[in-house]
Amino acid sequence: MSASNGEDDVLYELKAEVEIELTFAEASRPEEEMRLPVTDWLFDPTDVEREEIGLRGLRDAVEVLEDDSRPGGHVA
Repeated sequence: MSASNGEDDVLYELKAEVEIELTFAEASRPEEEMRLPVTDWLFDPTDVEREEIGLRGLRDAVEVLEDDSRPGGHVA
């Protein structure tokens, strides 16, 4: 089953948005935040790590969908 150009565009845009969010999550440096006293935290480092894990999973899922939508792509 192959995807139309519209579906490819949506996947491309989704992947780009996820990459941007992932860049922000990585740039927040949660490991440095953990060294500070809890009262000085600007965000919960554990939440950032969870978000980063979720974004990586979403990015991987988009890549699988992109591969499946290409001619000759594997469909499970």
